Amino acid sequence: MSNRDRSKIKTVSLVIIITFIGKAMGLGRDTLMAHTFGTGLEADALMAAIALPQNFFDAIFASAVSASFIPVFNEVMQREGREEADRLASSFFTLVGLTAATLTFLGMIFAPSLVELVAANFDPERAALAARLLRIIFPSLFFTGIAFSMVGMLNSFGEFNIPAAMSVASNGILIIYFLFFVPYFGVYGAAAALLIGWAAQAVMQIPSLRKQGYRYRPRLRHPGLGKIFRLMLPVMVSAWVLPINMLVSTRFASGLSGGVASVHLANRLYIVIVGILVLSVTNVIFPEMSRLSAAGERTQFRTLISTAIHTLLFLLIPMTVGLMVLATPLIQLLFEHRQFDAESTHLTASALFFMSIGMVGYGMQNVLIRAFYAEKKGKLPLVSSLIAIIVNLLLCILLVDRLGVGGIALASAVSLSAAAAILAVATHRQDKNLFTGDLWQSVLKIGVSAAVMGAVVILARDLLSDVLGFTLPSRMVVIFVPMLLGATVYFALAILFKLPQMAYVVQIIKRR
Repeated sequence: MSNRDRSKIKTVSLVIIITFIGKAMGLGRDTLMAHTFGTGLEADALMAAIALPQNFFDAIFASAVSASFIPVFNEVMQREGREEADRLASSFFTLVGLTAATLTFLGMIFAPSLVELVAANFDPERAALAARLLRIIFPSLFFTGIAFSMVGMLNSFGEFNIPAAMSVASNGILIIYFLFFVPYFGVYGAAAALLIGWAAQAVMQIPSLRKQGYRYRPRLRHPGLGKIFRLMLPVMVSAWVLPINMLVSTRFASGLSGGVASVHLANRLYIVIVGILVLSVTNVIFPEMSRLSAAGERTQFRTLISTAIHTLLFLLIPMTVGLMVLATPLIQLLFEHRQFDAESTHLTASALFFMSIGMVGYGMQNVLIRAFYAEKKGKLPLVSSLIAIIVNLLLCILLVDRLGVGGIALASAVSLSAAAAILAVATHRQDKNLFTGDLWQSVLKIGVSAAVMGAVVILARDLLSDVLGFTLPSRMVVIFVPMLLGATVYFALAILFKLPQMAYVVQIIKRR
């Protein structure tokens, strides 16, 4: 293993650790929120208010930064030097800040209309509360736009730790609020704490940027902005799958009692679990993809994609099975307390169960869509995303009356998988060395291993549930003992089947 490979492994490992801490704190934040508000009126209103600016950001700025700004910034830095790249960054920061400020102003003015749009079935009391909370939270759009622009720069400089730690700061602020201040300020204080947490994400990155030698200079013109704009539209639409799916889910869930809160809690838990792995890997490899593509190093580019796909499949398939069979005891352990009752558990676990089906599709889409972006090919991701949005809408209409919140979650999972399948087929047509017979043999072995693991987890779960009571220690045993047994069985079978991914993991452990 080369020093470069060891460096990458250390970087990814540290980012995963930091991301895990941030996600764990996010889970603690959501647990405290669930205990305080349950899935009642205040929870529905707060989740709807959070969803609007968050999904605005995901649909506009996240795509522009991750898939438009980073490749162009790296290209300018490589061809024209650091000083010119800094000028581009300043122009981009100015543009993002002005756009976000304008959208924030409009969002605060038209808050009641926005709530009516995405939560059409709310009763008047929920709708009015959601609109008031939205006016408090909407300025977060400005801070997140600036923060993620900074992330793009720092990642391009090879700095991943500070961006990964952003959620640690923001979640810490929320946890402090729920532990000490929520009895005094209630749901309005929670909205204000959310805003402060998002502002902290931007502020904490300033010292790192200054350390890298960057100084912001207000400007609006740079030739590189034209390249960013040309990439941005297809990229923006391509990135609309998750945010638009969540807005569609919110609209359908608003007609179900506790539907908005349960769907959003399940989605946040799902993102915590899958995001630790998928987002850590893709955030690290994307700047490298952009560099390899710009340098014309096709063999290394293909190897990087192949390694990412093999690794994600090896880990996501058993994670899918495990999350499906442990959805109910997991929700009971984390959330069922005080205002979060057994009915809230049933609703949220149902949503989490069906969301899990889309985990592999989520991971594959994240890798493949970034591969297209790195090569500045935005047309196919655009088409796949539009198809996914249509699939999600149609399935919500068909399934919500039959499966309730579970149908809404299943619609989102299937739409993500559909987008991933379209990208995979197109990638295979372009490069038949990526999806080879060896990969499908590995997938078959992984599937068999995961199925056996799932059977073991179910047996252990049911046996322990029957024997133990309903105390907190019992709930923990019902989760962690089956999880440990399942992981042991899965990795043992992976070694038995001689899966190359397992051999690679063992090799890394031995070398360390």
